[in-house]
Amino acid sequence: MVEGLVQGVGFRPFIYRLAKKHQLAGNVTNRTDGVLVNVNGEEGVIDLFINEIETLAPPAAYIRNISQNTCSDLLKDDFVILSSQAIQDQITEISPDIAVCSDCLADLKKQEHRKNYPFINCTNCGPRFSIVKKLPYDRINTTMHQFQMCEKCSEEYHHVLDRRFHAQPVACNHCGPVYIYNDKRNFNKILNELVIKIQQGEIVAVKGLGGYNLICDAQNNLAVKRLRKIKGRDAKPFAIMFNELHTANGYCYMNEFEQKMITSWRRPILILKQRRRLCESVNNGLGSIGALLPYLPFHYMLFRKLSISAIVYTSANNSGEPIISDDQFASETLSKKVDALVSHNREIYNPIDDSVVKIVQQKTQIIRRARGFVPNPIPIKSRVDGIFAAGAELKNSFAIGKGQQAILSQYIGDLKNLETYTFYKKTVSQFFRLFKFKPQIIACDLHPDYLSAQFSENLNQGKLNGGQIPIIKVQHHHAHIVSCMAENLIQDKVIGVSFDGTGYGTDGNIWGGEFLICDTKSFDRIAHFDYASMPGGDLAADEPWRMVLSYFNQYSINKPDIFCGIDQNKLAVVSEMIRTGINSPITSSVGRLFDAVSFLVNKVAINSFDAEGPMRLESIADKAETDAYSFSLNDGVIVLEKMFRKLIADLDQLSPSRISAKFHNTMVEIICNVAKKIRSETGINKVVLSGGVFQNSYLLEKSIENLENNQFTTFTNHLVPPNDGGIALGQLVIASNYL
Repeated sequence: MVEGLVQGVGFRPFIYRLAKKHQLAGNVTNRTDGVLVNVNGEEGVIDLFINEIETLAPPAAYIRNISQNTCSDLLKDDFVILSSQAIQDQITEISPDIAVCSDCLADLKKQEHRKNYPFINCTNCGPRFSIVKKLPYDRINTTMHQFQMCEKCSEEYHHVLDRRFHAQPVACNHCGPVYIYNDKRNFNKILNELVIKIQQGEIVAVKGLGGYNLICDAQNNLAVKRLRKIKGRDAKPFAIMFNELHTANGYCYMNEFEQKMITSWRRPILILKQRRRLCESVNNGLGSIGALLPYLPFHYMLFRKLSISAIVYTSANNSGEPIISDDQFASETLSKKVDALVSHNREIYNPIDDSVVKIVQQKTQIIRRARGFVPNPIPIKSRVDGIFAAGAELKNSFAIGKGQQAILSQYIGDLKNLETYTFYKKTVSQFFRLFKFKPQIIACDLHPDYLSAQFSENLNQGKLNGGQIPIIKVQHHHAHIVSCMAENLIQDKVIGVSFDGTGYGTDGNIWGGEFLICDTKSFDRIAHFDYASMPGGDLAADEPWRMVLSYFNQYSINKPDIFCGIDQNKLAVVSEMIRTGINSPITSSVGRLFDAVSFLVNKVAINSFDAEGPMRLESIADKAETDAYSFSLNDGVIVLEKMFRKLIADLDQLSPSRISAKFHNTMVEIICNVAKKIRSETGINKVVLSGGVFQNSYLLEKSIENLENNQFTTFTNHLVPPNDGGIALGQLVIASNYL
């Protein structure tokens, strides 16, 4: 039995060809728990055959385990592929969607029945997760079921040596899905009209792999500004699709690891340092570009006709809402906003956005885990079968446990939005059906007001499995640390450093700058940043000047000229809120600390998107600067009065880039100094860094470097995001202790 990602990746024809090569008799079949191979031959030949299964497997395949059993049945002289089998409650891995391969791109030009066919695919590429309804992964169980294969496609599909043998989405110009625009179905005509509109500065909406996307010329500032109005997205950078790697290299700095990632079959959006500017409105001076390369046949065909080499490529939903996948909803919401709305008639069963990643110290850091990564499971040491982890409130992804694997959902988004919460509930139901999952334990965040926690309570009250299900409430920052421990297969105690914006603490306050000693079951809070008021609650994250006012009040700093430009009446109201404590919960959040410093240094008074101020602060940091500010550590409380006083004095003497770097260096010094103190008291030498603040590459790289120079062993997230998108993995593993 071969277990892992072995369906939807051309695995059975690979096994067939390998068996023929070694002249082995037998058979191979897809089962819901893996691929079963039976062979008959000499022992040495079979050993070589098994070795080559691992070494020569298809590029997108991942073999987790090969188990062997000896049987006495003699097999026939031939090797055959048998029909798929369903094994009760057992599942194999489902392939993520795979970028179109070079062979299919060649077929676009030369294969008669697929010339210029925008849905071309084979066993090595094409849609997978986005179209699958249930297992096993056969055409009848996908949204391709409605398309009857023509004689030519059927011949390829059933010919074992053909590259499209059992390629479930196989289709061509005669029998497959088609693009539709104003009742037109001639793709070349549709493409020509789209090209004209994009080159004239207009905006088009196109149904893609996992949902609808908006496209415009990335060099046309007026078009991009209009696109921002359509999406309700004032300043957050847009993803840019370049026509080829050479063009992307012209606009972005890329090392070999970044080039390998951006050209991989996963084709994520890759955050890169900007080399040359596109139009101003693309990233509003942030200094980085979210770059991606074509991954659909449609993309390649579009660029062949476009005279421009870079387009804005962003999901068509309004900011904060889930990706649009329903055709009728797209028609109702987009048709009056854009200059062209192009659909196709293949259903998207599992809507999924583009993944976002960056490379830090030659390793992948996932920011948004979606297309190309989901639903690849995370192998872990804990047995988590039957555990449902509801995830966080913001940047939500949930998880289900199968054996010693965590299966995380695609990026869902912020559950405070009604449409997103509806999408969340629907996706949970689909995952339960698809993966034959019956929850036995529910894990959720400790925060009582999180919708994910309320959903968990409702799920519990539904009395699944004939009775109420135990609910394990997990502290937010413990889950962050354990998410990193789980993917790095760590179970002993670690020093956990969790920096983020918001997390409900065991004392009822808002945490976010925490030093923990923890394992996968429990934690002790050893140190934290000084509490400060958060006037207006969540409004303090949107208006960073509020946190500056709070820190000034905390440390008795009087510097009214700092707030020049802030409405004086509003300033007075917020000051009174801090004084009286009205709607001003206290917080140790490092996210809010970064917000405050971004206002002081860059005058970012309003975050128009999540973490805008901190991102701009990072982007200007002078990497040559080595100085840091002073701080105090009093009985486990990190006090920043000295830092704030000196930083304010520096505003009149140093450049913003140097001040930014000194602040970042201070955070690094705090991490290392507190870790050394904990090590001296406990002997623990492993440090885990997790939480959304560690998406800051400058902070993360410097922290790792400093810790390792002091002989610590460091661990970070690579398989799941360090932000709240990875929380569910930590919840799942912590809850496993209660199985």
